[in-house]
Amino acid sequence: MADDPALARRMWHQLEPVHALFWYSPEVFAEAEALGYKVNTRWPSYFAWRAAPLGAAGSALVTAAFYSFSPRTVAEHVPAAWAVAAPDRVLEARLRAVDRMYRTVLGDGVADPALAEAAELARAAAEAASTAGRPLAAANADLTWPDAPHLVLWHAIGILREQRGDGHVAALLTHGLDPVEALVSFAAVGAASVETFASRGWTDAEWSAARDRLASRGLVAADGTATDRGRELRESVERSTDDLAYEPWRALGPAKTARLAELIMPILVKVLETGLLPAQSTLGIGKVQAPPRD
Repeated sequence: MADDPALARRMWHQLEPVHALFWYSPEVFAEAEALGYKVNTRWPSYFAWRAAPLGAAGSALVTAAFYSFSPRTVAEHVPAAWAVAAPDRVLEARLRAVDRMYRTVLGDGVADPALAEAAELARAAAEAASTAGRPLAAANADLTWPDAPHLVLWHAIGILREQRGDGHVAALLTHGLDPVEALVSFAAVGAASVETFASRGWTDAEWSAARDRLASRGLVAADGTATDRGRELRESVERSTDDLAYEPWRALGPAKTARLAELIMPILVKVLETGLLPAQSTLGIGKVQAPPRD
């Protein structure tokens, strides 16, 4: 059977929301508050939860790894996050939060054999994912695997999503898009509104300057929408991202990958039914589709 790198994007669309519920769940905010983080916004705990696998990282490392956040935004939260709770405590609380979250959403479904099968398949894919040159994926892959299937599932998806994300950064760099240009060009193709991307902390002046740079390259029009060249560039970025994220799915094979997609669908539905996930996000879920390849 011929390779199908676009499968990596289709699987990401299905798996990412199941993992991303973590960033919006009341149970997760409760655990963050118990650690001592302010929870009036999600950012103090977000940087702690996501960066903790890197250890007590400084702002320069987290800015580099996260890529699209303004350095000022990162510096507001890192390394201050580790004064609230050390990374090992954050990681322990992270698993408690995932446990509470999935028990709330899935109820007795956390003991469903179908979930255990999905977790086993997701883990096999995650363990086949190369972490060379991928710091966030490697940091998560280096953590001890939890025992409970629902925790295994979340951890496996986390490795896969960071592996894809690290590859996406490589694709952006290869295509000459700096962090703010990456966001401006993504907004330009309609992945999400400009207001949605404001959460990354860039000023209006920085956004406008990036748009001007892209316009000088013929990538965006005066109104900020993408030109044909701009759309072609973004699609090339996404195709490169798919290529770099395909290895786990090639290793898992089409039959097992299809089985995982089948098993994850009821979980995905329950996650979407919570209403906690935003209609738009900076990831472009539901917007950036995987076209057929020639």
